[in-house]
Amino acid sequence: MSNEIILVTGGMRSGKSRFAEQLLADRERKVYIATAEVLDDEMRARVAAHRARRGDGWQTVETATDLAGALKQVAAIEDGGVLIDCLTMWLNNLFMENGGDLDDKTAEKEFDKLMDAAGKFPGTVVMVLNQVGDGIVPVNRMARRFCDISGKCGQFAASYADRVYLVTCGIPMRLK
Repeated sequence: MSNEIILVTGGMRSGKSRFAEQLLADRERKVYIATAEVLDDEMRARVAAHRARRGDGWQTVETATDLAGALKQVAAIEDGGVLIDCLTMWLNNLFMENGGDLDDKTAEKEFDKLMDAAGKFPGTVVMVLNQVGDGIVPVNRMARRFCDISGKCGQFAASYADRVYLVTCGIPMRLK
């Protein structure tokens, strides 16, 4: 199987993850790369719900910030699929790792590393990203900066992706 990169975007609770999982449902070998850090009971419950919905058949790799490294770690699963869920949490983790901000140069370096690793993966890479820029303009600088970086990440990933889907109300729409 050749390499394919798919971006799935949409609002929170729009059905992105469920749709992304379905894109890989027929794969014999599947890896779920989780970027969320479990810091409280609410997040613990979300993670448990995701795991229960996926069921068996998925290998899980957890990483807060090293997505390129995680992709390289699982690159031996030829003809398989990888689901990165999600780029939004990854960006949040990078923000926090960098003192609550992420300059353009650092962000672009991280995007380049991720897309280079995704492009070399010997199967399908599905990436999930929240569409955070569809709401109101945030009131504080950090939140506005996060929206800026997330939007750039989405544009960058979409430019590399073979397919791009927008999911709203559980309905996927193919954009590319």
